[in-house]
Amino acid sequence: MATIMIDAGHGGFDNGAMYQGRKEKNDNLDLALAVGNILKQRGYDVIYTRDTDVYQSPYEKAQLANEAGADYFISFHRNAAEQDNTYNGIQTLIYGGDDSRARQLAEAINAELAKFGFQNHGVEERKNLVVLRQTQMPAVLIETGFIDHDKDNRIFDSNFDQIAHAIADAVEEVVPLRKNTASQEQKEDDEDDEKERCNCKERPERDGAVVYGVEVGRFGYPTTANFLAEQLSDQGFTSYVFEDGGMLHVVAGREDSLDDALKLQKKLRELGYQTLILAARD
Repeated sequence: MATIMIDAGHGGFDNGAMYQGRKEKNDNLDLALAVGNILKQRGYDVIYTRDTDVYQSPYEKAQLANEAGADYFISFHRNAAEQDNTYNGIQTLIYGGDDSRARQLAEAINAELAKFGFQNHGVEERKNLVVLRQTQMPAVLIETGFIDHDKDNRIFDSNFDQIAHAIADAVEEVVPLRKNTASQEQKEDDEDDEKERCNCKERPERDGAVVYGVEVGRFGYPTTANFLAEQLSDQGFTSYVFEDGGMLHVVAGREDSLDDALKLQKKLRELGYQTLILAARD
C-alpha cells in the first residue's frame, strides 16, 4: 500500500500563527489527524510526524519521512498576514523540479478546497522550506486559509469534516492506493545504489599541523550521514563526512586550535547535538 506521511505544522512551544487566542498548531493537528484517519479507512498506510502537541524541527520532520520510506509527504499549515483580515484564501506549496507528482497533488487539493468558498491562490514553488527541500518523496504544504481572517475561519470551522474528506479525495485522485511494482523495484534499486554512495572526504589535515573537528554523529548508511551534514551546513557550520572502521562520521568544523574546537563544541551542544572532538595530523 502507498504510505502517506502526514505532518501537522508547528507544535509544542511553537504555536505558529495566532489570532484572537486561536493557535495554528492546534488547527494543523486537528486537520492532519482527521485527514489521516480518513486515508487509513480508505486503505492507505498513514504515518504522522506528530499526533500530540510536541515540537519537532523541520529537519526532524523530513528525516522521519525519509527514514519511513514514505511515498508522499503532506504538511498542514494555515497562513497569516501582517494585518488581520487583510488576505484570505488557500494555497499549496511545493519544492518544484522535474517530478510533477507534487504539483498534481497540490492542484487537486486546491481544487477541492476552493469548492467551500476559499479563494484559490494556486500552487507556488518554495525552495527554502526544509520539509519540501529535504524530503525524498513528492511533498506538498497546504495553507488551509488565513488564520487571521474571519471568513476563512468560518469556512474552516463550519466545513471541517467536509474539508478533511475533500483533501483525502484529492489524495485518492492522485496517489494510487497500490504501489506500481516497476516503480517500487526501481526505488529499491536506487536505495541499493545510495548505500554505495557517500559524500565522504578525508579527515581534515593542513600541512602537517593538527586540525580539530567536532563529531556530531556516526551512521551505517550514507543517506542519514549526508542528511545530517547538510543540516549542519544549513545552520552555518562547515561540515563533512568521512568513513572509518566501517562507519560514516559526520563532523563539523575545521579548527586550528583546541580552544576553537571547544567553542564550536559548546555551540553544537546548545543546539542539542551529541559531540566528540576529533584531531587529525598529517
